[in-house]
Amino acid sequence: MIEVGWDQLQLWVSAFFWPFCRLLAFFMSDPILGHKNVSSQVKVGLAMLLAFLLTPNLPPMPDIALFSWAGLGVIVEQVLIGVTLGMVMRITLAVVEMAGEICGMQMGLAFASFFSADTSTNSQVLSRFLSLVTILMFLALDGHLMVLELLSSTFVRLPVGQVSFDPRAWNAVARHGSTIFLTGLLLALPMVGALLIINLAMGILNRVAPQLTVFSVGFPATLSVGLLLLMVLVGDLGQFLAGLLYRTLEFMEVLIEHMGRR
Repeated sequence: MIEVGWDQLQLWVSAFFWPFCRLLAFFMSDPILGHKNVSSQVKVGLAMLLAFLLTPNLPPMPDIALFSWAGLGVIVEQVLIGVTLGMVMRITLAVVEMAGEICGMQMGLAFASFFSADTSTNSQVLSRFLSLVTILMFLALDGHLMVLELLSSTFVRLPVGQVSFDPRAWNAVARHGSTIFLTGLLLALPMVGALLIINLAMGILNRVAPQLTVFSVGFPATLSVGLLLLMVLVGDLGQFLAGLLYRTLEFMEVLIEHMGRR
């Protein structure tokens, strides 16, 4: 008869529970795999499934009691790792959303907004459109599989209970947030430049011919030119998004190396 003691049972549970905490924290913070339209039950079920599949192949877990202060520290450690990696993906999606906000304001679509469940705020229709295109591109490039592979490798490169966080890792995440403005403005720059020239021209025409009202002519002109430029932009959008997603994965690799340094 096989007897299972409390210590052995606690060891089995901790070998599953700690990886589950890291996976669940990532799915809750990731804007694509953990989209708000996906129910919490599905996220928990997916995290449990992946933890169950990964547990037999993971390095030995630390000899720490699950129900102890040290065990609570390990749980916090796993949550921080998962949330940090998910935040990097959220920054990537925010780049495209900001570009859509800038282009929409220049086109005169600032009033065309609706409630977005992703951010719990009102978002412009153009920003929502570019966000959906980015998610579809991410799935088409098998980005979700790459991210899951990278996430599973963190259990070897960042063993449970043996992570010594380097302050440079948090500094790198903070600096990576600047890509929201740099890359977002770079994506929106062609449309912003063209629409700015049109607005300047309409201002000059309004001064020359006051009867030519800006609202009756300028708004249809900027909207029509903006839609035309958007059609041209979509043609090269795939290459831009692919480069953005690959740079995000490369940054996640560097971030994991910083987090694992002792």
